[in-house]
Amino acid sequence: MQTAIIAQGISKSFKTGFFQPRKQVLHDVDLEVASGAIFGILGPNGAGKTTFISILATLLRPDAGQARVLGLDAVKDAGLLRERVNLAASGAHFLWCLTVEENLKFYGRLYGLGGKALRAKVEELLDLFELRPHRRVTFERLSTGLKQRLALAKALINTPELLFLDEPTTGLDPEMAGHLREEILRLNRETGLTILLTTHNLREAELLCGEVAFLKEGHLLARGTMADLQERLGLGDHLSIFFQDGVPALDYARLPGVLVHKIENNRVDLKVDRAEERLAPILAAVSRTPGQVVQVQLKEVDLTEIYHEITH
Repeated sequence: MQTAIIAQGISKSFKTGFFQPRKQVLHDVDLEVASGAIFGILGPNGAGKTTFISILATLLRPDAGQARVLGLDAVKDAGLLRERVNLAASGAHFLWCLTVEENLKFYGRLYGLGGKALRAKVEELLDLFELRPHRRVTFERLSTGLKQRLALAKALINTPELLFLDEPTTGLDPEMAGHLREEILRLNRETGLTILLTTHNLREAELLCGEVAFLKEGHLLARGTMADLQERLGLGDHLSIFFQDGVPALDYARLPGVLVHKIENNRVDLKVDRAEERLAPILAAVSRTPGQVVQVQLKEVDLTEIYHEITH
């Protein structure tokens, strides 16, 4: 299997003030990403996600370590690499006085496109991200969601081999976020485009990524598929079922997706891998018992729990 990204010992620090010590943002991060994969870097704000992805995208130089991206050194071969990759970040900024169409043409020319090829690519991206009705709207007049859609359209202007997405659905409404996720999966499936994305949304990572890695305070804590990590750590969505007169007899451990279960008084607490898929069959199994359900509570697993289990 070919490797799109090999990062070894990546460290980075920044000055925080004239007389202040440097703040270490990344600590000896190692990572490999296979060609054709959608790989997720998860972590809270301040974890170092954007710094790491910026180094791989040649926007920052590491203090130590080496990164090879598409077989090229991310520092020594930065110029060649930039022709083959692209990046979309949240909080995108473009030339405020140019329209959506003009901005796309501007960035297309920076990548050497022109004439019919540029016009065709712009039309394709306007359709892909539903920007055609806004093609003549200046950037300053776009909503936050439309600005993000423009950023994603720009990121595909050079038909990259590797796409970096930094919090790609930030600022998008749920419908557009879902549409964008579908497009990410389609691009990967139909073109083999390698995608490295950062997010703090576990559901997004589970829907999109074959594998994920957890970054906290600049340290890479663990990597694997979401399902493997949840099973390894015994983590999952919390489902509590309350009964009127005691918990009925049932083999709760064998219910679909149950990782851990606990019975206490009139309540059974379950940890399940994917509550949105498991809730209906679990409640159907419970309904076949004599027990009378009076309340159901559901709490999705979050990053805090995963970090706690990894670091303790």
